[in-house]
Amino acid sequence: MRNKNTNKIICLTAFLLFAEMVSAQSAKSGDSNYLIYSLMAVAVLIFFFLLVQVSDNLLAIEAKQSGADKDGANFGIFPSLSEIFAPKLPDYVANKKVHALSKGHDILLEGGVTTNNVHQVNVKTFAVQPKNFTGLSPIPKVVVEVGATVKAGDHLFYDKKDPKVMHVAPVSGEIIAINRAEKRSIAEIVILADKEQVYRSLDEIDLDQVSREELVNFLLDNGIWPLIRQRPFNIIPSQTEVPRDIFISTFDTAPLAPNSNVVIEGKEDAFQKGLDVLNKLTDGSVHLGVSANGEEAPSNAFTHAQGAEIHYFSGKHPAGNVGVQIHHIKPINSGDKVWTLGVQEVITIGRLFTEGRYNAERVVAVTGAELSEPKYVSTKLGANMGDLLVGNMTGDNNRIVSGDVLTGQKKETTQYLNIFDDQVTVIQEGDYYEMFGWLIPVDPRPSISNTFPNFLFPDLKFRANTNTHGERRAFVVTGQYESVLPMDIYPQHLMKAILVKDFERMEGLGILELAEEDVALCEFVCTSKQPLQQILKEGLDIVREQS
Repeated sequence: MRNKNTNKIICLTAFLLFAEMVSAQSAKSGDSNYLIYSLMAVAVLIFFFLLVQVSDNLLAIEAKQSGADKDGANFGIFPSLSEIFAPKLPDYVANKKVHALSKGHDILLEGGVTTNNVHQVNVKTFAVQPKNFTGLSPIPKVVVEVGATVKAGDHLFYDKKDPKVMHVAPVSGEIIAINRAEKRSIAEIVILADKEQVYRSLDEIDLDQVSREELVNFLLDNGIWPLIRQRPFNIIPSQTEVPRDIFISTFDTAPLAPNSNVVIEGKEDAFQKGLDVLNKLTDGSVHLGVSANGEEAPSNAFTHAQGAEIHYFSGKHPAGNVGVQIHHIKPINSGDKVWTLGVQEVITIGRLFTEGRYNAERVVAVTGAELSEPKYVSTKLGANMGDLLVGNMTGDNNRIVSGDVLTGQKKETTQYLNIFDDQVTVIQEGDYYEMFGWLIPVDPRPSISNTFPNFLFPDLKFRANTNTHGERRAFVVTGQYESVLPMDIYPQHLMKAILVKDFERMEGLGILELAEEDVALCEFVCTSKQPLQQILKEGLDIVREQS
């Protein structure tokens, strides 16, 4: 395949031939030679430019081969376009390499938390939900009965396909219900929490002396393993495989997402200990994605973490998605297995060693314009929604979402926070008909379309509701997905390959790099109103079954 320089030389040769033809024609007609001289001068300039360009490329290749460009330094003759047009970055990333993502879109909503105070909340019941774990058998082996008393960290159930992976109780108390769903699958194991928490005693383990096999068995038995997710497929990782690398995103760009600086305050030592544990589980590196968006400097626990490679990212949502960060740091190739965790999961791992117990505490952002007081609350995994929101909701026609508005799941007040969610969002139900909706686009709403006047006010915040403003339509090519997904993937082509179940084309188009959250923004901007997250999940299930 010809490279870019070869193409340039061919173009120059063609240009010179064209100049010669013009010269001959001019001589025949007796025209002035000024045109000839001008063309020759331009040709010389182009030749000089190509010569410099080749020299610039050779310098860059030499720098790459010698490892001199490890920190992103430019050893070329001229600055790159990304350096010339780079966005203004905060002072704390001076002289550091920053992945500046140009694609994406921030959905600005009312109802964000405005203070960093963390409130205590009285949650009476908690639940572990097997459906939160992709690939887990719908009917796992439950080892407790209704009426039994458990301590925090006691075994609740395990997957019959992998009995070593134990799922444990987030709190101590009484098992008051084992709720079932369709086909008698286990929906929830509900615990009425004790007022004074009691923890299962753990064996002491010396992290410096323990072997990887012993460490893995320790994490399997104490409920940590299900908190780790493996890409591709976003599943619980295999205990027999060593991950190529481990990735942690330390910031979230989703609408109304919690501030990780608030989450980690006072838990810095546990976070660092969690990183130490993860380093013993991989032969590769632990990578931290850190915000360079400049609104607030990241915690020192992130920027000065030991035993981790720090990568700064700036840009709009989904810059905080770990899948996007993996794509720009070290993409997933066929056969690769990488692990991902959130900040609070790393803290839980660290507390296993710093406190000697399974401490499932979580800082949760309770957000949304339909709340009288959006705030941070301290609770445990699987908290009851009604208890988290008691006395705080306004109106009686709201939707409660476990997670953010793009990727979250609808919940009732009798249901429970999903295990990987650290946010609750309350918005208005959009159960109304909008006459002449898109024909009279006068009502500002979250949208990337310039049809609506709100594009003139980029900092305007919106009062969100669930109305989709239209029904499902023909799946047409618009280019909207590519404008908001900062990955070298063609999502529209991928979705169509999934719909026709073209297995080889799915893999070729990059399905192994994606999880549902990565295409959530594409679904939001989709003119065709396609359920892209659902389609992607079906495609991932097909590929996983074939693997």
